[in-house]
Amino acid sequence: MKISVIITLKKDVLDPQGKVIHQALDGMGFGNVNEVRQGKYFEINIKESDPKKAKDKVEEMCKKLLANLVIENYKIIDAQ
Repeated sequence: MKISVIITLKKDVLDPQGKVIHQALDGMGFGNVNEVRQGKYFEINIKESDPKKAKDKVEEMCKKLLANLVIENYKIIDAQ
C-alpha cells in the first residue's frame, strides 16, 4: 500500500528557503506571488493491506523520524 505524506514548516517558523524561492520567482517576472513555503514530500510503500493500520504506522513514522514536530506539521494525503 502506498501512502503519501507532506511535511511543511509551521506558519510561525521562518522559511528562508521559501523566501529565496520567492525572490527568484519575483526576479523571473512572477511578481504576483505573495509567499512561498517549501516542504518535503514522501511516498511510502508499506507492507500492510489494512488502510487504517498502514496510516497508523506512517503516522508513527512521522512522529518519530520524518517530521520535527516542534517546527513542522505533517499531513497524510492518501492511501492506495
